[in-house]
Formats: sequence, C-alpha cells, structure tokens
Amino acid sequence: MEKAKVYFTKKIEGQSLVELYEKLGISLPGRVAVKLHSGEEGNQNYMKPEFVKDIIEYVDGVVVECNTAYEGARDTTEKHMELMKKHGWSEHFTVDILDSEQDEVLENASGEVIQKNFVGAKMKNYDSMLVLSHFKGHPMGGFGGAIKNLSIGLASSKGKRYIHTSGAENASFEDMFTADHDSFLKSMADSAKTITDFYQDKIVYINAMVNMSVDCDCCQVAEDPCMQDIGLLASTDPVALDQVCIDLVYRSEDPGRDKLVERIESRNGLLTIDSAERQGMGSREYELISID
Repeated sequence: MEKAKVYFTKKIEGQSLVELYEKLGISLPGRVAVKLHSGEEGNQNYMKPEFVKDIIEYVDGVVVECNTAYEGARDTTEKHMELMKKHGWSEHFTVDILDSEQDEVLENASGEVIQKNFVGAKMKNYDSMLVLSHFKGHPMGGFGGAIKNLSIGLASSKGKRYIHTSGAENASFEDMFTADHDSFLKSMADSAKTITDFYQDKIVYINAMVNMSVDCDCCQVAEDPCMQDIGLLASTDPVALDQVCIDLVYRSEDPGRDKLVERIESRNGLLTIDSAERQGMGSREYELISID
C-alpha cells in the first residue's frame, strides 16, 4: 500500500498554509466548511484569524464551530457568537455554529466503543471541509490534532458528552470526567470516523505545530507553550498527519518537548491514533515531503 503523503514547511506564515493546500492537488468543491478552534475566552494560544485568513479566503470557506459541553464563553450559540466577534472571527469571515438549531446522528457500525455520533445538523449544508487544527497538548486526550478536531470538535454539545462518557445518552457534566479513560480515547476515533465517512474524499487536513502548550485551546487558563514552534503540515490522511506531528515532537531536541511527551503518554494519547488506524481512517505509515 502506498504511504500517505504529508507535506511540511518550517515557514510559519499565512501564505504557507495556501502553499501546503496546493501541494495536495485537491480543490474542495461546493460550499466549504473550515473547522477550526475559536479559542476559549482567556486562552492565549489558539490560532488567530489573521494567521489563517489567506487559506480560508483561498478556499472561499465558512468558519464553522460547535458549542461546548461545559460552562464558559462557548456553551450557548449566543455566547459563542459573541466570542467569535471578540476574537475577530466574525470580522474576517462568515461564521456558522453547526449545532445552533438541532443535532444530526451519524453512524459508524465499525466503532470500537460507540457506533453513532451527534453532530450539528447544519454540517449537512456543506459539500466539503478543511480541518484546520492547532497541534498541542490536551488535559484529557493527551494531545489535540486533526482527529480530535474531527471528533470532539465537530460533535454537538450532546455529542461531546456522549463521546466523553463513551455512549451515555443523558450524561451530565460530572459524568464526562469519571468515565473510563481508554474508552473515551477510542470513542474519539469512533466519532471522527463518522465525519470522514460523511465527506469521503472531500476533506483535507492542515495541522499547525505552533504555540505548543500542554493545554488545549479550550482551556481558559492554559500554560504557555513549552517548546519552540516546529512548522505546518498538510495531508488527506488525518491518521498520518497526527502521527507525523507526534514523531516530530518525539524527535525534537527542544528541552521543552519532555513536558509535552509526558502529557501525551500520561493520558495514553496514542491510543486514539491506534484506534483510528484500525478502523481504516488512515495509516500511520507516511512519506514526509518538505516544500521548503
């Protein structure tokens, strides 16, 4: 089987995102959703609108997000849209909160823990998707990249609780933090697979290895980055893309990489990539191609 191609550049510039996309040789059709992280209020590490402006305009995309399952500045559509204005997203782009009206159920018969996923019903208004992910650590998942952005990122509020609790239909906020941890990690892969099945070959992925904190952009109080920026990467394979990012962290000589590695390993984060590969979402075998 041919290895997945992952394109890489050390040039951390807005135009570099466009160059990576062009290397993929794909033109996303129709109405393009751009899934990114809007950044929790108070977070300092999320990717800013000015940085991703070129690529979003290039694909003529609509910035899409989903509401959170915990209290904060993004747990209702009204508050989330207000934060979108505060963070500058609405100033530059059309913004759509996918679960602002109702949920849609997507199936995954091959799911290792859960076999369905709750997403925002408005996702069906889009013909294709650019998954624009900030690669960093995460308090529960160990790390966040393309697969997490597909799963937790695109799940509705109900869907986020469903994933965190490995399938509890009426889960509470407290339930999310007491469920079996490894089952949660596999549930992220299960739910991500529903998205890749939905869009098929009309979805591409870009990971930005910048501002790499051990904490996620969902944290209101997040640690500052623990290591130097590495670069930008793109692929049509989310498994290969996340695996490359993991490998680049592990191979780094930056002394701060130990802190990020500890976060990944202490949360058993690689289990999500393993599960995604087993379900056929992609391959951990890749060819890394530098465009510099």
